Amino acid sequence: MKIISIYFISLLFIISGRTYLAAQDTVYIPLKVRIAAEVSGPIQYFFDKNILITEGNISVDIHEKKSLFAGAGYVDYNYSQEKYDYTVKGSFFKAGMDFNLMGPKKSQGKFFTGIGLHYGISSYRAEVPLFRTENQWGPVEASVPPTSGIAHFFEATPSVRAELFRNVSIGWNINIRVLLKNNTDSDLKMVYLPGFGDTSKKVRTGLGYFLTWNIPFRTKRVIILPPPPEEEEEMTTVPQ
Repeated sequence: MKIISIYFISLLFIISGRTYLAAQDTVYIPLKVRIAAEVSGPIQYFFDKNILITEGNISVDIHEKKSLFAGAGYVDYNYSQEKYDYTVKGSFFKAGMDFNLMGPKKSQGKFFTGIGLHYGISSYRAEVPLFRTENQWGPVEASVPPTSGIAHFFEATPSVRAELFRNVSIGWNINIRVLLKNNTDSDLKMVYLPGFGDTSKKVRTGLGYFLTWNIPFRTKRVIILPPPPEEEEEMTTVPQ
């Protein structure tokens, strides 16, 4: 009788284990290369010719949760006040990782809700072609010659992306940037840095809007296990 009981219990464990494995979900996630262009910069230039920002990036899925990221862009910025004119031109480069916080069953390789962590380098050339001042002899006009420099910044980008058409996505991000270091030998105060933006504060935020072309290169099989079966609690009767 004892042997039959052990056999019966073992059989129950085997059956429940097979049922648990059969209940698991399998999702096939397309891993992609993504080529994206930021669209708000050219639109802004259409209304304001003093600032041109072009930016693009490429990302490659490592798996369903992580992607390698690299981005670059160009800036032509002009600023005029009553007493001086300021111009800066330059390019920037960013690299890092993007993390999709959505589960594979919801993202399906088509949707993204997550964050990117990127390190950025800005290379620029700035000058003040004209500034106006007054002294005891009257108005004076002068200029500050061009100066070059390199700045470093860190960027965090909470973002959302969704597939609009087959292999075409749209999305937006909030970029939070921290200026780490600005290497220049000039006393000229930088008003604007390519890739970073307005330098009146060490930390700045902004918005970006992206159109993305997706190129699938491999499909990954992701197994989603259900929660383990709950064990029945043993009821103990306490004699009164």
